[in-house]
Amino acid sequence: MTTKLEFTEEVAAATDPIYEKVKGSIPRFEWEMHAPLIAEINRIKKEKNAVILGHNYMVPEIFHGVSDFVGDSLGLSIIARDSDADVIVFCGVHFMAETAKILNPSRTVLIPDPDAGCSLSESITPADVRLMKERYPGVPVVTYVNTPASIKAESDICCTSANAVAVVESLGVDRVIFLPDEYLGRNVANETDVKVITWAGRCIVHEQFTVEEIRAYRAQYPDIEVIAHPECSPEVCAECDFVGSTTAMIDYLDEATSNRVIMITECSMSDNVAEAHPELEFVRPCTICPHMKKITLENTLASLQEMKHEVFVEEEMRLKALRSVERMLEIGRKD
Repeated sequence: MTTKLEFTEEVAAATDPIYEKVKGSIPRFEWEMHAPLIAEINRIKKEKNAVILGHNYMVPEIFHGVSDFVGDSLGLSIIARDSDADVIVFCGVHFMAETAKILNPSRTVLIPDPDAGCSLSESITPADVRLMKERYPGVPVVTYVNTPASIKAESDICCTSANAVAVVESLGVDRVIFLPDEYLGRNVANETDVKVITWAGRCIVHEQFTVEEIRAYRAQYPDIEVIAHPECSPEVCAECDFVGSTTAMIDYLDEATSNRVIMITECSMSDNVAEAHPELEFVRPCTICPHMKKITLENTLASLQEMKHEVFVEEEMRLKALRSVERMLEIGRKD
């Protein structure tokens, strides 16, 4: 149970440098509610030799305020694998924390809210994967990392949006089963000669964007540069100026030819990158991930204080999943 924390001069001194990064998206009065929690989390994580990994979709007060490392699934997977911290707190959804445990089983891995799920990871079961393998015997299974350990364990290799095409082509076959993201699979198919057999899973955020919406933004802002994540439909991606993983989208901002951009992805992305790009005006479509937003400063602090919501993966399953994840990491990032 957390005690009430106050905004004191000491808290202000410790957190004001952080506020400079987020003042464009968080009003000062709101920051004074966040700051005591941020100061306490940062104090306790040092005390417990804990590291906090924050996904790009975290709210700014978590992304900038308490995260030691930030990034996409691939980048955070590598950091989790190499971490020598005693405790890894994953500010993301459950499959990400599981991946950290798969890669670094000797560490304590915590997730602030164990119910932070994912529409993609919940769209398929191990029985579904086995059925696909029976239907297409001998065809390798490429599984998006946005899946639980039980699905990774049934797969030949994992991938992220950053290396999906490279993973598919690394197998040296003429067709693959690609699970579970239908749109990412179709976008991969557009970039390779390998036949891609897809599943009907979709991201609750990215499936909401439409071609009509993109065209409406262009009509309102003729000079706008549109940057999208490949979990969007192929039709939406075809309307955009650049398509890439969350990290690739961030990197692309350095090359933007317009001073006005829109990121077709989870809305916290724009908030989190705006500080590094004061020269850009971000048009912000507020499409949020309800699962990611279950991670808060309050439950992050409680998780650290009480060492609760530890993530476990049964060893036999972990070893099978590890094989698929390690094969993915060998391919690395190809965007």
